[in-house]
Amino acid sequence: MEATASLEGTASLEGTAAATPPCAERGGTRMRKIVLMSSVSLDGFFEGPDRDISWHRVNDELLSYLNGQFRATGAFMYGRVTYELMASYWPTADQSPGLSAPMLDFAGIWRDIPKFVFSKTIAQAGWNTTVMSGVVPEQIAELKAQPGGDIILSGPNLAASFIRHGLVDEIRVYVNPVVLGQGVPLLQVPEVRMNLTLKQTRTFGNGVVLLHYARDDD
Repeated sequence: MEATASLEGTASLEGTAAATPPCAERGGTRMRKIVLMSSVSLDGFFEGPDRDISWHRVNDELLSYLNGQFRATGAFMYGRVTYELMASYWPTADQSPGLSAPMLDFAGIWRDIPKFVFSKTIAQAGWNTTVMSGVVPEQIAELKAQPGGDIILSGPNLAASFIRHGLVDEIRVYVNPVVLGQGVPLLQVPEVRMNLTLKQTRTFGNGVVLLHYARDDD
C-alpha cells in the first residue's frame, strides 16, 4: 500500500515526551484532523527488512475505497523517504500501459492534493508540495485551522514526531493478513500512551481489515 497511497476524542498521553493536543474545535468551527493512515502487518510492521512492502495487499476494491477517502482529503504529509517513493512513480503513473482504473484515478488525486514533506535535506519539491524542515506544533495547528478536508499522515518516523507532540487525532490502519516477524514498526513511541476509541472496522475481500480509531477525550 505504500507504493500506492502510503498508506500510502483527545487521547490521554503519558510520558516525558507527551504533550497536550490542539483542540478539535476553535470558536465553534471544526478544525481539520491529522489522520495517521498506513498498511501494517498483523504484528505491527510498516515495512519488512530492506524496505520490503511486497506483502501489501492492494486490489481494486481496496484502492477504490481509499480513493473515495482521498478525494475528501485536504493534504498528504510525508517524511522524506515516503515522499520520494511516491514522487518517483505517481506523477507520471497514468502514462504506464495496463494500469487499472482505480490506480489511474489515484494518480490524478495524488497530483492534485496539496502535499507536505518534512525534511532537512530537500530544498524544494514539485507536484503541489511544500517542504517543512521539522514538526513545529504551532505550524501544524495553523494548518489544522485552515478550511478543507482532514490531513493524512504517513511514515513511522514522522508519525512518531507527531504523536510525541500530541498532534495525531485519528489512526486508520489497514491490517494485512501476514506475520513478518521483523521489520520497521509503524508505532515507535514506547514512552507515550494513547487511549483510543474504535470508530469503524471494515473487512475487504483480500483479507485486509481496516481499524479506524479516534483519540479518546474521556
